[in-house]
Amino acid sequence: MKNSKLALWGAINSLGAFVYILIVAWIMFNGEKIFGKMNNFLGPVALLLLFVLSATIVGALVLGRPVFLYLGGSKSDAVKLLSYTVGYLLILTIIVFLIQVII
Repeated sequence: MKNSKLALWGAINSLGAFVYILIVAWIMFNGEKIFGKMNNFLGPVALLLLFVLSATIVGALVLGRPVFLYLGGSKSDAVKLLSYTVGYLLILTIIVFLIQVII
């Protein structure tokens, strides 16, 4: 696979993870407004379920295609795609931290 296509898939994967993280962060930030105050056992259960679901979804977004490529015999493409994805996530993380410092 061409490097440009791998870079594009890396950007798509990292942007998908970023959008999902934005949605979950918004829900967590506004959780009390949306769900009300949770004074029972189900609050921590819901939070842990959300954590496991998030780890699964983001793991699939970041690792799904590289694992598929790796198992299909394209080991170097798999490593390149994972590197592009992690690189784009690093750039997004730096941007978010810079925005946080500026605000």
